[in-house]
Amino acid sequence: MAIVDWRVTPQIAINDPKLMVGMPPSLTAATGMDALTHAIEAYVSTDANPLTDAAALMAITMITQYLPKAVANGTYIKARDKMAYGQYLAGIAFNNASLGYVHAMAHQLGGFYNLPHGVCNAILLPHVEEFNLIGNANRFRDIAKATGENIDGLSTMDAARKAIAAIRQISEQVGIPKNLRELGVKEEDFGIMAENAMKDVCQLTNPRKATKEQVIGIFKAAY
Repeated sequence: MAIVDWRVTPQIAINDPKLMVGMPPSLTAATGMDALTHAIEAYVSTDANPLTDAAALMAITMITQYLPKAVANGTYIKARDKMAYGQYLAGIAFNNASLGYVHAMAHQLGGFYNLPHGVCNAILLPHVEEFNLIGNANRFRDIAKATGENIDGLSTMDAARKAIAAIRQISEQVGIPKNLRELGVKEEDFGIMAENAMKDVCQLTNPRKATKEQVIGIFKAAY
């Protein structure tokens, strides 16, 4: 269950990269991929607007460029600084445009198995966005370009697929587990988790509507 209320929302947030230097590589990777998911889901959200677009695209560029460096060397303060800006911009984007099925499904994995939220997002992200491609291929083409992929001369759909490849590449670079099976997830839980995901508020702004069977299919693809 996602709890959203002004009573639990801070009035001020301080993002100090020096406080992040002590984070171990695995936590850096998980939280960084969570931020990347925020940016990507906000950019393809049905509630996206020019303000969230600008924040999301810059976040995608900064995170894909600096997350591997922050994971490789946690004391590299420039990488920590850029990640602090990147996650902040991603936060601006998704707090105004909301998210999608990656988060709706990851919430179930966290609730059922007490798994790290960012790791769940990272594993689900390429599978959900592959499902979403036909919902707004132009947006995924933009994401591919923001990640640094060369999309010159490609069709819109071929360029969009480059975004999925880029997501998979950065997950591998930062050491995210390859699938849900490695986390101890049980296939027999997919049905109830899919039902719950379809009730999650985050799914409302996903660019492609999904049936229960399709959500189960995404869980299976990530398994």
